[in-house]
Amino acid sequence: MKLVKNAADRLVPSEVNGQEQIPFKGVNKHKPTGYKAKPPIRSCVDYPWDGNKLVKDLKTALKKSGIKDGMTISTHHHFRNGDYVTNMLFDIIHEMGIKNIRWFPSASFPVHQHLIKYLEDGTIHHIEGSMNGPLGKFTSEGKMKGIGVLRSHGGRYQAVQDGEVHIDIAVIAAPTADAFGNATGDRGPAACGPLGFALVDSEYADKVIVVTDNLVPFPCYPWMIQGNNVDFVVKIDSIGDPSKIVSGTTEITKSPDRLLIAEYIAQFLDDAGIMKDGFSFQAGAGGTSLAFIPFLKERMKAKNVKARFVRGGSTKYLVELLNEGFTDYILDGQTFDLEGVRSLRENPNHINTSPFTSYNFHGKGNFASIVDAAILGATEVDINFNANVVTHSDGYLLHGIGGWQNCLYSKCTILAIPSFRDRIPVIVDEVTTLCGPGELIDVIVTERGIAINPRRKDLLSAVKNSSLPIRDIKEIKKEVDAICGGKPAKPKLNKDKVVAIVKWVDGTVLDSVFQVEN
Repeated sequence: MKLVKNAADRLVPSEVNGQEQIPFKGVNKHKPTGYKAKPPIRSCVDYPWDGNKLVKDLKTALKKSGIKDGMTISTHHHFRNGDYVTNMLFDIIHEMGIKNIRWFPSASFPVHQHLIKYLEDGTIHHIEGSMNGPLGKFTSEGKMKGIGVLRSHGGRYQAVQDGEVHIDIAVIAAPTADAFGNATGDRGPAACGPLGFALVDSEYADKVIVVTDNLVPFPCYPWMIQGNNVDFVVKIDSIGDPSKIVSGTTEITKSPDRLLIAEYIAQFLDDAGIMKDGFSFQAGAGGTSLAFIPFLKERMKAKNVKARFVRGGSTKYLVELLNEGFTDYILDGQTFDLEGVRSLRENPNHINTSPFTSYNFHGKGNFASIVDAAILGATEVDINFNANVVTHSDGYLLHGIGGWQNCLYSKCTILAIPSFRDRIPVIVDEVTTLCGPGELIDVIVTERGIAINPRRKDLLSAVKNSSLPIRDIKEIKKEVDAICGGKPAKPKLNKDKVVAIVKWVDGTVLDSVFQVEN
């Protein structure tokens, strides 16, 4: 495999899974030309005049969709660890004897460990989507036949609309649908919230299959997926367990250190003048990122400040802000708990959004750059403010990118991180895997102090009289290294074998993930 150095000084392959790649050129430097991908022309005369697209089972729908070896099959992750449909789908594909599928999920979760046997036997050739938990470990050890491709949520939409990924068959799990294919996620026994991550699949895939366990008479409304984009509808007993959209990363931390970080963030937004009437913010799904919301709410209450909107992944903490009048709107891309699902269904000011509106870099603007502050997490940061969210210091690929990269374009990007985890420093000389260029990361908040990117002289000036512990990032790193007994050991990686690549939001290759040597 030929590796070349990109603008971030990272070695990346020039070709992946038979496709030519463009190395990262720098932030905002790659501007492609041409036209978006085009879905095939269809005719109403080839579809039921009575609007009934229901077929007896998923296997029938796959056969009618013309499934064959080497196709790209997409799924979405709105059920997170409660997804039933994806495992069922690949059981059927395996039973049919289909091989070398490119699986294109919007994300994967530990529940998809079930698919490792299909990666081993060649049913699935490789994954283009996050590889969380067991799938990440499997990939990191070099066991996947192809090379994994990691994209942000916006990057996934960009890849499809730009023609980089052509979806042959999209399978959309829908909590409620009608026989025409109109579908929604905010109601039904398995209500999971928005279905925005499946929007691009429904618009561009050759064939679209909606799978539901709650079939209602036409019309299913409000529809998040339009039936005019759907080929077949399948009714099954259960599509997923919505209680498992909640995970440990979507609950407020109880750690005193992490609560201190959360309190620092709220004070920083206040002291820096970001928290003012009409401002906006986005909180990631991590426990620390969420924990700052109650602290911020108290400051907003004390100063009679109201946000114009907050961005979700929604949780009960954002819903409380909306219900108590601290924000006018929630703009929601996915729901992280059942209270968020209920609010989306019942409150007209809780608005369903998609990666197209929020994160797509190759559009006529998106919501990400309008947000005043984004509070996110990271697995590692380095002294140049570069950050990693997909691997740990041992090199194992255990997380997805999600909307993290896209959110870096907010007016103030804040990473909330503990200074060490399991006595392993989180601030390093150079991140194991580059996911976010340092020039887009403004503030790093730890329990041992706050580091502000020297590029942000405006922020440094705004908090010069603050009581917050503003420190140089190298000074914090030196202190943490001493506490932990030195720098973390470098992972043992096989630099001759790339197991996955990290795409930047513009479709270029930002970094490589190398095989971990046992």
